[in-house]
This record gives sequence, C-alpha cells and structure tokens, in this order.
Amino acid sequence: MRKQIKIILTGILLLSVALGFSQRTQNDTINTGVIDVVKPYTPTISDAFKVKEVPTLNDETTQTKKEIKYNIFSFPVASTFTPAKGKAAVVEKQAPVKLFDNYATLGVGTYTTILGEVYLNHAISRNESIGGYVSHHSSAGGLEGVLLDDGFSNSKINVNYSSRLRDLAWHVEGGFQHQKYNWYGLPENYANNQEFANTLDVGHSFFSAHFGGDISFEDTYINSGSFFFRRFGDNQGSGENRFIANVKVDVPINGEEISTDLKIDYLGGMFDRNYFTDDELNYGNFQIGISPTYEMKQDDLTLHLGVTAVYSNDRDTGDSSLHIYPNITATYRLVNDVLIAYGGIEGGLIQNSYYDFAIENPFVSPTLFIMPTDQQYNAYIGLKGKLSSNMSYSVNGSYIADRNKALFINNITSFDLLGAEDYEYGNSFGITYDNVDTFGVSGEINVDVNRNFKLGLKAEYFTYSTDNQAEAWNLPDVKGSLFLDYQIDENWFTGANLFYTGERKDLLSINDPIEGLRSMTVVLDSFFDANAHVGYHVNEQLSVFAKANNIANNAYQKWQNFPVQSIQFLAGATYKFDF
Repeated sequence: MRKQIKIILTGILLLSVALGFSQRTQNDTINTGVIDVVKPYTPTISDAFKVKEVPTLNDETTQTKKEIKYNIFSFPVASTFTPAKGKAAVVEKQAPVKLFDNYATLGVGTYTTILGEVYLNHAISRNESIGGYVSHHSSAGGLEGVLLDDGFSNSKINVNYSSRLRDLAWHVEGGFQHQKYNWYGLPENYANNQEFANTLDVGHSFFSAHFGGDISFEDTYINSGSFFFRRFGDNQGSGENRFIANVKVDVPINGEEISTDLKIDYLGGMFDRNYFTDDELNYGNFQIGISPTYEMKQDDLTLHLGVTAVYSNDRDTGDSSLHIYPNITATYRLVNDVLIAYGGIEGGLIQNSYYDFAIENPFVSPTLFIMPTDQQYNAYIGLKGKLSSNMSYSVNGSYIADRNKALFINNITSFDLLGAEDYEYGNSFGITYDNVDTFGVSGEINVDVNRNFKLGLKAEYFTYSTDNQAEAWNLPDVKGSLFLDYQIDENWFTGANLFYTGERKDLLSINDPIEGLRSMTVVLDSFFDANAHVGYHVNEQLSVFAKANNIANNAYQKWQNFPVQSIQFLAGATYKFDF
C-alpha cells in the first residue's frame, strides 16, 4: 500500500513540473541574465560570542593535576674568578681651620686714632689655663668748630685663671681700666669765645680696678656662686665701691625642686662736692634679695612661677624698705619651632652707680645724686620662631613701670666766668629722677644663610609717660640696627653695621644773673650711623683690614652740645699665634 501511494505522489509531481515549464516557455518575455547583489556585512551583537578563558570540562581525567618532579644532576665546575674587595668612596674633606690661642691687633686712622689689642691664653695642664688681655683705643680729636680738646682714650688690662675638676669648675679674674674724656660741649653762648675756652681744664679721667670669680658644681643642690668687687673713681676726688655676691641653689620641697637665687649688692660712694655748693655728697645702698622659682612643663607649655623679695637699706639716711616683685614667665609652642608664644611679668630693684652712668654717658659731672630705681613691673608678650631653617624672628610688646627712673639731663649753664667749675658751663650732664611708664614695640629678624653669611635686623618704638618732668629726657622714640657679616671666599671677608636713633629731647637751663633761671626744651635730631669693614687673610695667621665709620659723614649730636667725629677711616692688621 505504501509503495502505491509513493508511486502516485511521484507521478503527480512530474506532471506538475511539466505543466509549469510549458507555461513559462509560452508567456515569459523577461531576458535572462545574472544579477549580483553586493551588500557589506554588518555584524550584530547576536553574531558575536565570548570564548570562556577557562572552559568547563567534565572529563574526570583532567580535573586532577598531576604532580611533576624535576631532577637535576649537579656537579662542581672549576672557576678562577676572584671578586675584588669593595672600597668606600673617597669624599674630599676641607682641611680643618687651625685655631690659635693668642692674637694681636694694631690699627691707625684719621683723627690720630690708635687701636690696639693683645689677647693671650695658655693651657697650664689639661684642667688649668691662664690668660689675659690688654686693649687701647684713643683719638686726639680735632672736630671742626670745637674750641676745647675733644680727644679721648680707653685702656684696659685683665688677667684670669680657670680650673676644671671632676665635680666643680672655678674661675677668677682681675683687671684695671683707665679712661679719659673731655667736657668739650660748650653751648652757643660760649661757642665762639676762644679766649674763655683757653682758661678751662675740661679733662675728666676715670680709674677702675676690679676682682671677681665664680664657681659651679655638678650633682649638688648648690649650682653656682659668684662674687665681684670694683673700686671706681676719678680725678675730681670721687670714689665708689661696689660688691656683688650671687648664689644659685635648688631647694627640695615635697619631691619638687625650687630654683632659688640669693643676691647681696652693696654700693657706697662719695663726690667731693655737689653741683651747686662745696658740700660733700655721699650715697650708698645695701640690698639683699631672694628669688625662688618653680618650673612647670606640660606638653608644649613651659611655665616659671616665682617671686622676688628685696630688702633695701639706704646708707646715707638709714631708711629701710621691703620690695616684692612678680617673677612669672611662660612659653607655649603653637607650631613646633615655627610659632612660639611667650610672655611674662617681672620686676626688681635696680642698683644705679656712678660707674654705670659714666660708661653710658662719659660727659657726666662728678656731682651726681645716686639712688636705686624701683622697677615695679616689666610686662611683655610676643611671638618668636623660625620662618625657615636659616631665618628666625621675634616680635613683642612691653609695658614697664619705673619709679625713680634715672634720666640724663644737661646741667645748668652758669654765667660766672671766674668762680664756676670747668664743667658748669652747659658742657656736662647730671641725673634727674622721675616716675616713667614706657610702652614699647619691637621686632627682630636674624638670617643665617650659611656659615659664611649672617644678617640681623632690629627695630624698636617707644612712648613715655612722666609724672614730674616735662619729657623723658634723652630717651629716643625709635631705635633701629642692622648688622651684616659675609665671608666672601677663603681669603676675603666683609661686614657692616648700621644704627638709627630717633629724636630725643633735652633741657637747656641758663642761670642768668639778671633774668634768673631760664629753661627751654631742645630737640636733638635723629641720626643714622653706618659703619663698614673689609679684610683679607694673607695666611692662616696674618690678616689685614680696613674700616670706615660714620660713612654718612654727619657730625650728629648724641648728647646736647657734643657733636661726634665725622667720617673716619682706620686700617690695621691682626696676627694670630701660639706659644
């Protein structure tokens, strides 16, 4: 049956094909040809597939990795190679600078200036040494328009001995000093009277001898001690004795140590006369002070808490008094060494002396009234730190309250051409006292670019308030300074220092026999003083140098009626040596 059906279907198919062919042969009029259709292949996402990096295998024989063992056959190989030993790289080192224990300097300059200094030091043993120095600085003067001798001289000699043992070290020294100055600053009334000037003997000489020593201990409650004695006088019959002793100890209290300073200060002296009469002028003061201080440190804060108590006795009047002062200081590191805040409030009883006044102003008269200054407090606050690794800075503000502060003031000018002393013609200075409050602001920058270049700049501004005096006499409102030190190369070196002092005010008083005492305020102009030096190291022992002082060539007045030398030049040499 199946075969019959298959035959029937085959026959039907053949018949259909024959009929279709016959119809196409009769009716189709389209020309036959080959048409190629070209179309670019554009794949789709469905045409791409991702091959798995690690195909999944179901073969059991591939699931377990076979362990492979490697075997090598080693045998020694003869070698003649010998590695060379390593050597450290050679660094070129500069030869160390030889240091000498002694030196001598000599220089000469304009205004017949002579500068000389010799410093000696000798090691007796490993722990002992002895030394000393001699120095001299003088000028014959020669200021233009000055009628009197304006020369000066300053000579010093000093010897010292030092010893260092296992638990202590001590040092003693002694010396002598001679100074000579002249009261050459005549006011305008006498500035052109050469005949009168020839009658004056304005030389004023000072003599000073001192002896002192200090000692320091290791691992004891007594840290150090010192003493100092000075005899000071002049050629006008004046004399002064000063003795100072200090001891620093650590006092244990409840497991804490209180650092304590003990001080004894004795001053006694006399002047042959006072400024107005021939009566002898005596003065003296004895002080005993104690200053305990406790130090507290916590993280970046360091605090010192203390107080100072001073007992004072006036030798002339016999009056005694007890003074209590604060002694508190603190520092706080805000940003490591970059920004440090500091402040404090301190005070003390300042012992004034004839020696200190004469060093600051050598034109004082030998008729001074001397008493201590009660500095009730000195309060200050500021910031300091480093702007970089070679630049540091400091800025601060302060407020100081002084009672009986010493002020230099020009002495009264006398019209007595015959009976007055040689320093009573407005050419000397005295001391007056007043309660002075001082407000100050200062800033300082120090730059150490390298060991060969250093630069420093400082500026200060002050305002004063007085009780009795019209002004704070001879105190400047502005002060500034700059110093520079530069080692150009191995041989050449140079440096400079500049000073600026603002206006000061002084009092001009004239005792006129007709009109009586007349006084007026004098304003001293500000001044700028520039100094520079240059030198050359001929060898490690010999150097030559040249200096120029007051380069601005300004004969300014540091003190009323006392002009200074204009531009000065000095040249000299320094020789270093060993015994």
